[in-house]
Amino acid sequence: MDLDPITAASFATIDREIGPHPWGWCYPEYVIIRRVIHATGDFSFKHLIHFSPHAIELGIRALRRGAPVVTDVGLVAQAIKAHLTTHLPNPLMNALELATTPADGETRAATGMEQALRQYPQAVVVIGNAPTALIKLCQLLPDLPAPPALVVGAPVGFVRVLEAKAMLNQTTLPRIWVAGRRGGSPVAAAITNALIDLAVSEPPHQATRRAD
Repeated sequence: MDLDPITAASFATIDREIGPHPWGWCYPEYVIIRRVIHATGDFSFKHLIHFSPHAIELGIRALRRGAPVVTDVGLVAQAIKAHLTTHLPNPLMNALELATTPADGETRAATGMEQALRQYPQAVVVIGNAPTALIKLCQLLPDLPAPPALVVGAPVGFVRVLEAKAMLNQTTLPRIWVAGRRGGSPVAAAITNALIDLAVSEPPHQATRRAD
């Protein structure tokens, strides 16, 4: 995919400065990690982003077949919208737009996520802000008609964030997640935008090639 000169120069700088990674990312993993570093200016994310087996492959496959992209909040949706609509026809939904008055003890993000999951089965779900939306997703799994095709789990903060990520990792869902309390809308959007790039440009044989 063609890059503008500033982005290309930024990626080249990251390539030079990222340092050794003996654990060996495959090429698509590196594409995602580099995109997050580019969005945040923070090389520590190379230690924080994790992938369940075949998560990227399944996410690419879902995007290519037109799966909806469901986000937890509008900031994530807005950071994805231009890139998605430029490259793919997939619908994009912010769960908060579906939220009705939440039940006692529930957040609007959780209420909206429940409605989105029921309305858009097998979606690519991207959570970059609200841990309650991720917790609700995990709680609903046994009752959903079809699970999400992929979950990007990158809520940020201090309240229920670690709990939400732990619950996600107790599922068998294909997932890309950010360890610890770090994450946020820019990180979740960067992961998703990198997946969009891979979906429109990545030859299948590169899915297992290791990054240099």
